[in-house]
Amino acid sequence: MEGSKVKRQAGQVVAAARDLHKVTGPEIIHSLINHFTELHGDRLGEDDPAIIGGIGLFHDLPVTVITTDRGQSAAERIAKHFGCLTPAGYRKSLRLIKQAAKFHRPVICLVNTPGAYPGQSAEEHGQGAAIAQNLLEISQVPTPIITIILGEGGSGGALALACGDQIWMLENSTYSILSPEGFASILWKDSSRADEAAAIMQLIPEDLLRKKVIDGIIEEPTDHAAVLSNIDKILQQEISHLQKLSTTDLLQQRHDRYRQF
Repeated sequence: MEGSKVKRQAGQVVAAARDLHKVTGPEIIHSLINHFTELHGDRLGEDDPAIIGGIGLFHDLPVTVITTDRGQSAAERIAKHFGCLTPAGYRKSLRLIKQAAKFHRPVICLVNTPGAYPGQSAEEHGQGAAIAQNLLEISQVPTPIITIILGEGGSGGALALACGDQIWMLENSTYSILSPEGFASILWKDSSRADEAAAIMQLIPEDLLRKKVIDGIIEEPTDHAAVLSNIDKILQQEISHLQKLSTTDLLQQRHDRYRQF
């Protein structure tokens, strides 16, 4: 009975993480970031529409904010390939994070993505190398970096924006190497066993916090204003804490965090 309960709960969290009415990255930027100015391009000729990044003020503190974006209308969702980043998106995010370090701005990453863009063009343009470059360079950037997973945190699409100092998750979110359907298809050749796979994968916030993969869970009531308030409090608290660390301590703490995995 207990095993069935865990599996059912994991499946429910996966479904809730995919809900189209969840709070979005652009909504957080609009509500919490003043004077936001979007910046474009990867400086190699492309600008991935699935990722929005720029600078603004968070309680009068200059910050860089980067968010994945699934879009709202059907046309937007198609144009943004449902929030799946292309190599240009990874390069753009890395450029903005390195720029933030140059000007000593903390970085806020907001993630809701099924994973990296699965198209042939992404592989042809070096998707694996782009993700690897993010992991390598972001881990060494000398400025505070906090990631909040809002819904799905899938595969390299999420990991490439979650290799900083802290990762927080909303209550109804997931973080995993692939989707439960993909896991079930590979392991059992049966994608209908996705709920069972979700429980085995331990991709829900409670499991990840227990394993110390993430740093905390943010309460997620149905009221968006309350969710935004909860996110605001966590960001104020944790950015303030990270800014008190010396650069040496910040990087050492970041490296130690990943070595414990």
